[in-house]
Amino acid sequence: MMNSSKLAPEYIETIRERLVDLDHTQAAILFSNLKDPTTALIISVLLGTLGIDRFYIGDIGMGVAKLLVGIIVGTVSCGTLFWVWWLVDLFLISNATRKKNSENLLQTLAMTSSY
Repeated sequence: MMNSSKLAPEYIETIRERLVDLDHTQAAILFSNLKDPTTALIISVLLGTLGIDRFYIGDIGMGVAKLLVGIIVGTVSCGTLFWVWWLVDLFLISNATRKKNSENLLQTLAMTSSY
């Protein structure tokens, strides 16, 4: 699988089994919607303090939380917890992107196979 770098390793075998029923055009369309973990990391470095990285991968709840904490902490002080959260998320964002891609792909495959 050419796109395995964009997927979580624990999901690859399940995805491969479900892709057998699709033709190449359908599979190409599904894989074109995957987010790139490297792009997510770059966004996280540049705009992660605002939660933009989480919005990019479709993790809206976490994005809103980071944005609100960033606004609150940014106006009140230079809160250490805020910067620790941003730093930890730099290490987590690539795996979070792969997991989100895998879950979205499996959900879409489940919907297409039910038709």
